Amino acid sequence: MEHTMKVIARIHSDFPEKFGIPRQSGLVPALRAKIVFEPEYRNPDALRGIEGFSHLWLIWQFSAAVRDTWSPTVRPPRLGGNERVGVFATRSPFRPNAIGLSCVKLESVQHEDGFGDVLIVSGADLMDGTPIYDIKPYLPYADAHPEALGGFAPSPKETIEVKSPPELLQKLPEGRREALLGVLAQDPRPQYQNDPERVYGMNFGGWDVKFRVKDGVLTVLSLAETEHQ
Repeated sequence: MEHTMKVIARIHSDFPEKFGIPRQSGLVPALRAKIVFEPEYRNPDALRGIEGFSHLWLIWQFSAAVRDTWSPTVRPPRLGGNERVGVFATRSPFRPNAIGLSCVKLESVQHEDGFGDVLIVSGADLMDGTPIYDIKPYLPYADAHPEALGGFAPSPKETIEVKSPPELLQKLPEGRREALLGVLAQDPRPQYQNDPERVYGMNFGGWDVKFRVKDGVLTVLSLAETEHQ
């Protein structure tokens, strides 16, 4: 039996591509994103009372990973990309249903002409344009489990040192500098790649960022505005 889910909103973030997106939500609190509801759901009553919650759950689609087939096992990057584990023991996008779950912080609710009330959130790990199926409040008494076990991913990967010439960072709008540094400190490279001479590139908020990682230090090489700012 087929079931249809309705897209209620889309998120607008600084990541037009998958590369560079934090591997989990909340790892880079400085990241800001905007949730814009589809016209059918731009009813302010649907958000009544949401300001009372500091965090929200987003249920969304891995829109760049939708496929007709699935595999019962996947290779998690945290295990070097070589060892297979069950897909339901991972947060891999390659699932029978390409559904994602993220916890974000609600910064504010703003009214924008033409779009109605939008949500400004921080810490999101979603690509720009990602369709959102539902939004639910995070409940600390029910959703927080400090004693929980983390399996093969018990804690976030340690951040790395980031070096960037000041004149490069100054090109960015001030509000995006901390966010970019936070993203780079997560080491966006695939975890099985460690070529110290390789130059990596990622798009972030309308900027093309080039960097290299050597001896545990990520060095920003260039920042250039993309053509479609």
